[in-house]
Amino acid sequence: MICSAAMMVLLLSGCGGDNESSGSGGEGEKVSISIWHNWTGQDAKAVAMRKIIEDFRVDHPEIEVIDEGLPTDGLRTRLRTVAAADEMPELFVMFPDAMTKEFVKGNLLQPIDEELNANPEWRDNFIPNALDGFTVDGKVYSVPMNLAPSSFVFYNDALFKQHNVKVPETWEELQTAVQTFKENGVIPIALGNKTNWVAQSTFFSTVADRITGTDWFLKAVEQDGAKFTDPEFIDALKTFQELGELGAFQEGFNSLDETQMMQLYFQGNAAMVINGGWALANLVNNAPPEVLDNTHITIVPAISGGKGAPDTTSGVVGTGLGVSKKLSGSQKEAAMKLFYALAGPDGQKATLESSTLVSYNIELDKSKAHPLFVELYDLIQNVKIVPVYDSKLGSATVEVVNNGLQELLMGGNAEDIAAKIQSAQATAVEN
Repeated sequence: MICSAAMMVLLLSGCGGDNESSGSGGEGEKVSISIWHNWTGQDAKAVAMRKIIEDFRVDHPEIEVIDEGLPTDGLRTRLRTVAAADEMPELFVMFPDAMTKEFVKGNLLQPIDEELNANPEWRDNFIPNALDGFTVDGKVYSVPMNLAPSSFVFYNDALFKQHNVKVPETWEELQTAVQTFKENGVIPIALGNKTNWVAQSTFFSTVADRITGTDWFLKAVEQDGAKFTDPEFIDALKTFQELGELGAFQEGFNSLDETQMMQLYFQGNAAMVINGGWALANLVNNAPPEVLDNTHITIVPAISGGKGAPDTTSGVVGTGLGVSKKLSGSQKEAAMKLFYALAGPDGQKATLESSTLVSYNIELDKSKAHPLFVELYDLIQNVKIVPVYDSKLGSATVEVVNNGLQELLMGGNAEDIAAKIQSAQATAVEN
C-alpha cells in the first residue's frame, strides 16, 4: 500500500484548493476515471505498468479505472484529435517539451505543483532537470515515469567476431562495418521506418547533433540565428543519406515497423539495430538466448569535424501523465491516487526493475537485474542526453522531418528536404 502519512497530505492537497464538496456522486457510488496509455506490449515495462493498474483496482474498489491502451503512434494521433475537440481523458501518457507546451497552450492540462509540494521527498528525488520538459511558465504539469535515451546501437557480438568486424567508434569504422556485413549477406543495421518517427528518433537526431551541435539545433527550433537550410544541417542529411546508400539498411525498410525491425535482429539476420533504451525490456523478454547472450550496447560513433559532443545520445527524460484541466473534487482525488501509484516512488521502482531506465534517484540492485540492463545502466551514467528532434519541434514540423527522412533514404534531394523543414518550422514559430 502507498497510503503513508505523506500520501494522505498529498491527497488532501489534491482537491483543487477550494472548499467545494467532492465532485461526482453520493456516498457509496464509485468514482470513475479514465486513463489512456501506451503500455500495450509484452515488454517488461508495459507488463509492470498494467500490473500497477490492476493492483490499484483491487486496493481501491471505490474507484473505477477505465484504461485504454494504444500503440505509441496511435496514442499520439488520438490525443491530438481529442485535444482539438477538448475531450481529453482524465489521465493520459504525455510526452515532454513540445506536446506538453501545446496542451498547456490549448488550456487542456492542470498543474500538479500542489501534489509535488505536499510530497517533497518525491519531488526532490528526480534527477537534475528531470521536470524541465514538463514545466511551462514556472508550473509543473507532470513528472517523468522513465528515462528515454532514444539512440543506442544494440549489436550482435557473435556476428562481429564471425566476420572479423571491429565495433565502430568512428563514423568511418561504421561505414567499414556496413560494407563488410553487406558483402557477407548480413543486414548491417535493421531499420523499420514505416511508422516514420523511427529513423528520426533513434538515429538521425543523434547523427544531426554530432554534426550541428545542440546549440545550433535549439536556435533553429526558435528560428533565432539558425535555419534548417544552413550548411551544417544539409551536411547532416547527406551524411545520413550516404550511410543508406552504402546499404546500411535492409530492403523495404520504409514498409516495416519497429516490431518487425526488432524481429530481424532477434532472428540473427542483422548485426545491429539502433533503438532507444526502451527496446531493452523487449530484448530481455523476447530475444532468443543465442542473440540475447551475444548482444551488447554502444552509442552512435563519433563524427570527425562535427560541432557536437561524441559521448551523447538523443532522448528525453521520459513520458509522464497529463491531468485533464476539467478534473476536480473526488474525481481529481481519485486520479491523483492513480497518478502517484504509477509515477511515485513505487512506480519508479517497478519501472527500474522492468529493465527500464528512470529519471529518478534509485540505486539499481545489479544482483537482481539482467546483465544487459546493467550494461545499459552503466553506459548511461557516462552519456549525456541531447534533444531528440520530435521533442523540441512542433507536431507539424515533426511530420515534415519524418516524411523527409523517408524520402531522403529513398534518394530524395537533401536541399529540397531541408527547405521543406525550414518552411514548416518558420510557419510554426510565426503562429
